[in-house]
Formats: sequence, structure tokens, C-alpha cells
Amino acid sequence: MSDTLALPRAVLYDWDNTLVDNWGTVRAALNHALVSFDLPAWSEEEARIRIKQSMRDSFPRIFGERWTEARDLFYAYFAEHHLDHLRPLPGAESLLRTFAERGIYQAVVSNKTGKFLRAEADALGWTQYFGKLVGSQDAPFDKPHGAPVAMALEPAGLQPGPDVWFLGDADIDMECAHGAGMVPVLIGLGEGSGFDRFPPAHRHVDCEALCGLVGEGGDTISVQTVVETVRMRAKSAP
Repeated sequence: MSDTLALPRAVLYDWDNTLVDNWGTVRAALNHALVSFDLPAWSEEEARIRIKQSMRDSFPRIFGERWTEARDLFYAYFAEHHLDHLRPLPGAESLLRTFAERGIYQAVVSNKTGKFLRAEADALGWTQYFGKLVGSQDAPFDKPHGAPVAMALEPAGLQPGPDVWFLGDADIDMECAHGAGMVPVLIGLGEGSGFDRFPPAHRHVDCEALCGLVGEGGDTISVQTVVETVRMRAKSAP
């Protein structure tokens, strides 16, 4: 890896656990559906491992032929509560503002249902930062497929490639980035077990750490600074 990395022309983001924390509501809505089907509720650890794919990919495996009934239970609970505990993660808004000030196109590719994703961005006042907010079922296929990536980049007239970063917290985000030929950027310590196959190009303990590097000015960030930032801050992570 070279000593510096060029800043991208575009940045695509995962949403949950990358830019925002709405984890408690997601798990509560899922457990509401599970218990309604006489299935055991998931612990937080189990849920963090298993909740990565979109609903249309994961619910048929969990609930079988009645998965649409479980979907409706989940949505009803989530629709009522999803803005109650929504909060931005450290440095997220500063990072969005910093990239916007640099003229870098930004968009979201999430496996959260699109209407909830856009409602949450509106509630935070962040819609202005994004050229497109693509959620589950907005494209013909969901992440890690490349279809939502192409949809997210379309307003900028860009194609996925090495001048586009994909920021996410999970192995499915890195898989999506690798599959589309983008630069995979891991935020946090990483959720999932697929990083051996889909490793990040660089990683940051949170958005705040990356924002500090991008905000230093110039058209590159220091790889050595990235490594040291992650090493020092990961030691203090809970």
C-alpha cells in the first residue's frame, strides 16, 4: 500500500451502524416478529451477526413461506418506533459536511427499506448531503449486488470504480465494494466473518477519525496516519 491515498470523486455509505445508530429499534422490531411466530428472540450478539442482508433475502430463510406475515409485523413495529431512538454516530455529520465542502458526490446504499431510510435522513436534516438514498427494494436487487450501487451513482453520471469509496461497517459492505470495483473502507471494528475474502483497503475506528484526516486539506490522506489512528483509538473502544 502506498503512503498516501487520493480522495475519491464519490463516496457511497452504508447507513445503520456506519452513519447512524438505530440498532435497538431494529432488534426490537425483529424480536417482535420472532416472538409472534413462537420463535426465540435473538440476543444482541446474535442479531449483530445475523442482521446484515435485506429483508427480502433474509426473512424467507427465517420465517419460511409465511415470511410476508413476519415482514408486516416487523414493519408495523418499526414504523411506529424507528425515529424514537435514532441518533448520528460520532463524526458522521462532520464527515458528510467535509466531503460536501470538497465537492465530492455522496449517496447511500442501504439494506434498510427505502421509505424508512429517507424518513430518517429527513429527520436528521441530512438529505441535502446525498444525491441519492437507495434502500432495500428500490433497485431490482439489494446489496451486495451492484444494482443499488449503479442507482446511487446515476445522478452524478458516475460509474463504480477505483475513484469511488464505499464506507460500511460490515463484511457485506466490503463484498459490495469489491464486487463493483470500488474502494472498500471499513468503519469500526467490523461486523461479520467475510473480511478474509473481502478485506477493506483502509479502515477507521469511526467517522470522526476519517473526518479528521479528510479535513486536513489536500487531495490525499496519509495511510500511516490512518493506521496509527485506528491502532490508538481501537484500544479505547468498548
